[in-house]
Amino acid sequence: MFEAMALLCTLAGGACREAVLPGYAADTEAACVAALHAHPPDALASMEGIAPVSPRCQPRPPSTLTVTEVAPDTFVHRGAVEEPGPGNGGDVANLAFVIGADGVAVIDSGGSRAEGEAVYLAIRARTEKPIRYLILTHMHPDHIFGAAPLKEAGAEILGREGLTRAMAEREGTYEGNFARFIGEPGFLGTRMVAPDREVGAEESLDIGGHDLLLSPQPLAHTATDLTVLDKSTDLLFSGDLVFDSHTPTLDGSLLGWRKVLAALGAGPATRVIPGHGGPILPWPAGEVDTDRYLSVLETDARAAIKAGEPLSEASRTIGLEEAGHWRLFDVYNARNATAAFTELEWE
Repeated sequence: MFEAMALLCTLAGGACREAVLPGYAADTEAACVAALHAHPPDALASMEGIAPVSPRCQPRPPSTLTVTEVAPDTFVHRGAVEEPGPGNGGDVANLAFVIGADGVAVIDSGGSRAEGEAVYLAIRARTEKPIRYLILTHMHPDHIFGAAPLKEAGAEILGREGLTRAMAEREGTYEGNFARFIGEPGFLGTRMVAPDREVGAEESLDIGGHDLLLSPQPLAHTATDLTVLDKSTDLLFSGDLVFDSHTPTLDGSLLGWRKVLAALGAGPATRVIPGHGGPILPWPAGEVDTDRYLSVLETDARAAIKAGEPLSEASRTIGLEEAGHWRLFDVYNARNATAAFTELEWE
């Protein structure tokens, strides 16, 4: 197979990388070139700060993404349990794809366009079936910034009701931060892509042999959490409602998160793909560590409030007994403590 490729470089000419332009795959180079001439790629025009390039066709490159088949036709990539940086290119969250008889559904897309291209190539290494859906589990940049190449490949992007607005409100901050964290060339060509459709109530997607139940969740990890249950395998894709190894991050409601975990734990799933770590855990046992951490935050924050401690002092002690259980604890716990204290103080 042949794919359309382009050399992306900054206007200043300092950094470059080879990029895949999905949507032009063909059995022959001539057919790929003809498709490029018939429909020049819009993606290049949307890449701000990129020097003009001339796309070309070449044999399909291998994917740089490592994936594991955790259930029939179900593949998971485990992101690094690290802060996003040049060494990992923003690849710090788990993502997955399910291959059905009628097409492919992708759950989360990674932290950069380059990672989204790698997801596309990982899928194409296993099937030429159409990529029908990209399901975004929530708004955080390490889960959404790889969306563009999957959309170019034909995927309809789905997210929870409210995701479009949440992404728009944070677009500048997220793009600026990730561009700084990852640096060039890793972030070249990356842009935020809004959902094509928002999910406001439970719905099923049938991709042929895999019936995927999409469930928008109440305010919990964020205000935009969406879970996916594959009814054919009883496998739950939780997004960041479940963490493993990586310290949980609270960007919504502590109490709401605990309620959502309890409800999910009573559901039919037998295994879970967490947003970080794993990449696969038994269910509901897989929620224990996340809920224990949240429970400690709640207990400590209530005690600090009752004792009249100021937030500046309480944020340094809330949750400290959990330090030995998590990586990146020093990065995230203080802000989690602040969020927990603030929420409970106004109960």
